[in-house]
Amino acid sequence: MEKNRKVFQCLTLILQFGLNMIVPIFMCTMLGVWLGKRYDIPVITVPLFMVGALAGFTNIFKMAKKIYGQDREDVKKIK
Repeated sequence: MEKNRKVFQCLTLILQFGLNMIVPIFMCTMLGVWLGKRYDIPVITVPLFMVGALAGFTNIFKMAKKIYGQDREDVKKIK
């Protein structure tokens, strides 16, 4: 039963990483497309895509840093 729990935790973590990366990219790209059509500047999509990618990487970095910190604390408790 313990193995199943760890597998589900790992799958949840992978899903969180994916969503934390895809959602900001998608939202910023859609905003860029909308602004491009509204104000006739289609090139605005590219910088907004990059902003979304940067936001996604930042989210993943913060999440990984938090998880790594928790793992290190667990190791210290064991020792």
